[in-house]
Amino acid sequence: MGPGGGISPQVQQWFRAVDKDQSGFITADELKAALVNAQGQTFSHTACSLMIGMFDKDRSGHINVEEFDKLYTYVNQWLAVFKTYDTDQSGHIDEEELSKALNQMGFRFTPDFINFLIKRSDPTGGKVSVDEFIVLCVQIQRFTEAFRVRDTQQNGTVTIGFEDFLTVALSCSI
Repeated sequence: MGPGGGISPQVQQWFRAVDKDQSGFITADELKAALVNAQGQTFSHTACSLMIGMFDKDRSGHINVEEFDKLYTYVNQWLAVFKTYDTDQSGHIDEEELSKALNQMGFRFTPDFINFLIKRSDPTGGKVSVDEFIVLCVQIQRFTEAFRVRDTQQNGTVTIGFEDFLTVALSCSI
């Protein structure tokens, strides 16, 4: 935060740099053009749309500087988590690193499910980039919250009607 509790000058500078059309708002496309993963590739459109959607409080399809400030903090927190588990500093998280990360976050997934997540993120290389990691973690978080609401017995199982299932799946997905 800057003086008086406002947005820091650094965040304001980043905002202006990302806001290519100088509209005072940032879209998913502008964010995509600004964010680059360790392989020199821009973040996926899916990741950028997800992140804009998380902070776009008025559902306008873009974020203002205050919303960007929150997004900036959020991305930096995820980058720190990612770097913690990218133990070989490759810019990717492999199956073992992903398993360790999710386990530390409180998820006890089978090796088969971890393999499924890896293949879903990267069908050919078997590694997860930082933007894929953010998308994966946010989706798991959203589904977990939706599951907990329905797991009234807190026993790890739910009975769910088809429409409720579709509602969960469509609202938790991107």
